[in-house]
Amino acid sequence: MSKEEITGKTNHFLSEEFEVDIDTIRPDAILKDTLGLDSLDYVDLVVAVEANFGIKLGEADFTGLSTFDDFYRLIERKLKNE
Repeated sequence: MSKEEITGKTNHFLSEEFEVDIDTIRPDAILKDTLGLDSLDYVDLVVAVEANFGIKLGEADFTGLSTFDDFYRLIERKLKNE
């Protein structure tokens, strides 16, 4: 799966799951702020990633993750390793 495919698919399900305008989801935007994530929302995020990509994310995967681009790269890396 290409980075463009990962980005498009991710933006779509994040927009639906967290009820945000897809136009606010940009590579340089801050993931937590844009989606309005609290600690419980991270569980929803992990479940959504697993449902859409079939990969598992753990707490350690979110360490140092800030922007959407960081998130896309995390998914891309996980997909390559599984």
